[in-house]
Amino acid sequence: MDNFNTCFTFVLPTKIVFGSGCVKTLPERLCGLGAKRPLVVTDRGVVSAGVLERALAALPEGYCRGVYDKVEANPKDYNAEEGAALYTDCGADSIIAVGGGSPMDCAKSIGVLAANGASRIKAFEGRDAPSKTLPPLICIPSTSGTGSELTFSSVITDTVENYKMTIKNAFTAPKIAICDPEMTLSVPPAVTAATGIDALTHAIEAYTATCSEPISDAAALYAIELICQSLKTAYRDGGDLDARGRMMMGSMLAGIAFSHSDVASVHCIAEALGGVYDLPHGVCNAIFLPYVMEYNTDYCRLRYARVARAMGIAPDTGAEGAGAAVGAVRQLAGDVNLPPFSSLGVNPADYTGIAASSAKNISNGSNPRPMSEQDYMEIIKMALS
Repeated sequence: MDNFNTCFTFVLPTKIVFGSGCVKTLPERLCGLGAKRPLVVTDRGVVSAGVLERALAALPEGYCRGVYDKVEANPKDYNAEEGAALYTDCGADSIIAVGGGSPMDCAKSIGVLAANGASRIKAFEGRDAPSKTLPPLICIPSTSGTGSELTFSSVITDTVENYKMTIKNAFTAPKIAICDPEMTLSVPPAVTAATGIDALTHAIEAYTATCSEPISDAAALYAIELICQSLKTAYRDGGDLDARGRMMMGSMLAGIAFSHSDVASVHCIAEALGGVYDLPHGVCNAIFLPYVMEYNTDYCRLRYARVARAMGIAPDTGAEGAGAAVGAVRQLAGDVNLPPFSSLGVNPADYTGIAASSAKNISNGSNPRPMSEQDYMEIIKMALS
């Protein structure tokens, strides 16, 4: 039963601008922040697809001080450090991130380094390490998946130890999120699928995490509903603006949910895999979400039954509902053609290390079922079978 007598806090420092065509308001949003010399952070895929050009079209000529477009998938520590050096060198006073989770997470870490006059992002790993307000940051998502435009987290790959570290603090939240569904119309089906299941994972894990609270619960459940209504349509017809809008809203709500609750074991193992093999984060989440849910069932049966209802299924509560949620997640991933674990080419010799890294993740304690290294090995075995 939900407990409404437990103390919690809810802070949303990011101003949300949402709607078709709202990216055109970028100049006035910058002006409102008193910013005149932005550094733009993006990746080369966003540039080559013409998305960056569309995002910046409304800015006066010569407004940007520099563009850092070298952000890699699963952004690396050196990406953040190179971007921060460019921020200083070009005399920027603000940051605009355009793209998916990688540019947005990288932009946050660039801001952390710039605000603190530091050169190594490793120094800010963990919760509450950043202690200074970032330069004004505007995020313009081009996918519906990470929710990074609203979260307090920046996930960066430590290239020395080959794992994903998290820099998490309310200081890292963007000042403004410009969420324009038109920016996602050109996203290809495979990316739509992976990022969509990523957002669904955020919502389900936020709702079932040990640190969930009523406001994040509400955002998570509505996110689940919107994503499950719209993902298959957006996957099959990328030009469906209604489906794209619902997916962007679902992704945004899921971001609100997990930044005020947490993610859990699905993300722990997905980040461990991504740190070693540089695999797409959304694909890793999609593969492990149903297996972790199945493994967790005895510890959050009623919550998984509520997830099933949000997905549009109306079974009885308890075991039947929880089982239906697991089955529906597995079916949805199959409907959008996400691959099995066996297709990733993971070396069995690395399983132990991946399990150990998963257990060390800062979100491991938020999983509804206590998880050890051996538990993660069991999850890997389930995915293999």
